Amino acid sequence: MMGVKPGRGNGPAAPRRKQMTKYDPKKATLDLVRAAQMSRRGLLKASLAVGAVGLTSPLYLKHAWSSSGELSLLNWSDEFPDPVIPEFEKATGIKVNTTPFSQNEEQINKLQATGGEGFDLCQPTMNRAPQYKDLAVLTPYDANKLKNIGNIIPSMLGSAKELWEWEGGLFWLPHVWGSEAISYRTDLWKGDPAQISYGSLWDEGVKGHVQGRPHSYLLSIGLWWDASGKMPSNRMRDGYKDVDSFKKLWDPILAFAIENKAFVKQFWDSADNTKSGLMENDVWIGLTWDGPPISLKKEGKPVNYTAPKEGAIAWVDGLSLMKSAKNIDQAYEFINFLQTPDYSAKLAEGSGYNPVVTGADAKLSDAAKKIFQEAFPGDALKNLWPWPVEPTWYAEIRSQYADKFKAA
Repeated sequence: MMGVKPGRGNGPAAPRRKQMTKYDPKKATLDLVRAAQMSRRGLLKASLAVGAVGLTSPLYLKHAWSSSGELSLLNWSDEFPDPVIPEFEKATGIKVNTTPFSQNEEQINKLQATGGEGFDLCQPTMNRAPQYKDLAVLTPYDANKLKNIGNIIPSMLGSAKELWEWEGGLFWLPHVWGSEAISYRTDLWKGDPAQISYGSLWDEGVKGHVQGRPHSYLLSIGLWWDASGKMPSNRMRDGYKDVDSFKKLWDPILAFAIENKAFVKQFWDSADNTKSGLMENDVWIGLTWDGPPISLKKEGKPVNYTAPKEGAIAWVDGLSLMKSAKNIDQAYEFINFLQTPDYSAKLAEGSGYNPVVTGADAKLSDAAKKIFQEAFPGDALKNLWPWPVEPTWYAEIRSQYADKFKAA
């Protein structure tokens, strides 16, 4: 989803704001578990309970929408698969201009450089709320214009309000959720999938054939060491306390990673080179997002994706309205379009990620449902590790450590 610093630039300081609600990682895990379980078990009945208003059909909305204007979107490169945007353009007459990015830091740097000018909507990840609060480039949503907000899975909407409400407004809405875990070539990796672990990335047999992105690579070492008892860290959450606590955990992790860098075949930084690593660059196993390997698996490629025993890393990407937005009505039309079961399902089906709208999973293909179950076998959903909220100081120092690993 880094080697660029996500901290603020040298511009004027943002005005003081009230302190954000304290983030509870255990609650966040439960929220994601509830969302996942709702998503995969009997949602047809749940979707019917929402009622006719909540499940407004695209046909009805097509007649309700205006047909004019443009929309400028700063977006994750793989989160708006066809036919979502083309069908929105056809239904509304609104032209969508996309500016894709591949990492959170890339998006943050672009917004720092432009002050948000030129974009109507951007796509922060949920745990980055403090950084976007500091950036001060967003504006709160007008609840009266969010026609389908009641369709969002309640636990997801609750987390959004917990983290992204300040100054009396809501600055973020969930878009898709996903995970970062182990992907591997079924014809090349010779390990036991039932025993897969972040430690599997450091087995002697895969030396020179592993991929990951630097900061997640380092985190996964800490999760592996915590689970094995080598370095207890409260599942690496202790590193979020302060700089000294961070360094205490991450210094030995970085030393281990640099000493064993020969295991790394490539560092990926986008969905595309994650795929090319697996299919073209002799990668056998790696720590990746779910979307790219699941997309390959759907195409019949010899690729699998599964949660390790230490727990898959979980995230939620969303949509935020820019303070400098010029096409506000069009932005709301786009959001209302996405927050229907039909199009939330199409987003998930095409990207390999997971929907955040009630009733969307009932519309997924049987193949997609089966792949999800294979990715999270047994009690894996109960062991998710959601990215904790990241203050700016944490993002900055973590990027420094990731850069050192990458450059070693």
